[in-house]
Amino acid sequence: VFQKVVGIIIGKTDVKSFPDRKNASVDRFTFGFTIKDSPDFFINVTAWGNDRYITGLTNSFSIGDCVTIENALISTKDPEKGDRFSPATPSHYRLLVTEAHSLVSLCADMDTTDRLLPLIHLPVKDSTDFYPLGDIVANGQKLDGSVINILAAVKLIGETKQFTTSDGRKGQRLEVKLFDDSVSSFPLVCWDREAIQLMQTLIPKETLLFIADAKISFDSFRSSMVATVNSRSIITVNPDTKEASLLFSYAKEVSESGALDQDETPEDVPVESITDVYTVRQLKQKAQENPEVFFGITFSFISKLDLDSSVSKCFNLVCFLLCLNQVFSTTTGFDLLVDLSDHTGTLQACYLRSPVAEKTLGCTVKEFISLTDDERTAMKWRLLLERCKIYVKILPSTKIKTGVRGTILACSLAHPGEVKQHMSALLQH
Repeated sequence: VFQKVVGIIIGKTDVKSFPDRKNASVDRFTFGFTIKDSPDFFINVTAWGNDRYITGLTNSFSIGDCVTIENALISTKDPEKGDRFSPATPSHYRLLVTEAHSLVSLCADMDTTDRLLPLIHLPVKDSTDFYPLGDIVANGQKLDGSVINILAAVKLIGETKQFTTSDGRKGQRLEVKLFDDSVSSFPLVCWDREAIQLMQTLIPKETLLFIADAKISFDSFRSSMVATVNSRSIITVNPDTKEASLLFSYAKEVSESGALDQDETPEDVPVESITDVYTVRQLKQKAQENPEVFFGITFSFISKLDLDSSVSKCFNLVCFLLCLNQVFSTTTGFDLLVDLSDHTGTLQACYLRSPVAEKTLGCTVKEFISLTDDERTAMKWRLLLERCKIYVKILPSTKIKTGVRGTILACSLAHPGEVKQHMSALLQH
């Protein structure tokens, strides 16, 4: 018997029931939780009892609470039995809590609670031992069935879906979209009520997660990799690590730019199907009046194009999977922000990305990198001085001052006759 231990709850599983071995007509109930009392030490606790006791106990505390456990039984871990479904811990033992012997209560000592609270932000695994989302995507089905650690930011929290299995058991499912500096959207699935409740408290685009022992699998329905939280997983919210701090800075920047909103918009339509022509002012007005994504043509010129700034600012890294021969590679693509202007105003910070950027600039990334500063400046001014026919996707966004974000789908020099015809029609309206 362990007299007394105080720790902070860092993980918790759902209640499960099993027929009693001594009396098959009676069910025994159980759930597990993991407590931590120092940066390096944490231990699993299993509670057993009848429905009333276990239901009352599990409802009495949540992840992030500090608890005092008195008179817990000590048991050696058995990796061949239940412990293989529990989080990995540095201890060879686990604690057993029962109604007859033990007492679990919220810690009443505020000094102890204040000392323990920072531990909730320390991952249970080495802070450098994780897969970037880009590596998971690049490895593809090679990781199918693997258990790995993930550090990522929360992009979107979906709605909890309730369901009933064929044998009458009720369940729930929640999908969370993650992102980092290598992938803009990656699915994380939660089935346990405890994990779902934790996720529902998080603030998208402002929260980071270190997920220890997430299961990675290939989802054949969507032909992509998916991470799943299971009974072995420990989720650390806003981890206090150097790696998390760097990712948080990136997440804040990309969130404020509105780029995350852009990624969740509908797929682009074929350029040839876009026929509506707008002035810049009309694009802005429609975006303010209509919260939906729309597409259009504008006869305007590029009024800002920083081709002669730092070369690194012109690109991002894109991962490509060549399915035919299972070769994985990373390449570089253009990622530019440009302003579009006409006689009615300016639409700021529109995306000009690969492969549209290559066609617009008339060169590949490799060719662009080899250009001198003077050659890049000359390329910039060739575009700035010409009126273009520009196909755009417009996304209303509350994240940026202008309230609108545009992506260029195609850009070419405009034919003078075409410009005159459309501008005359617009002026009549």
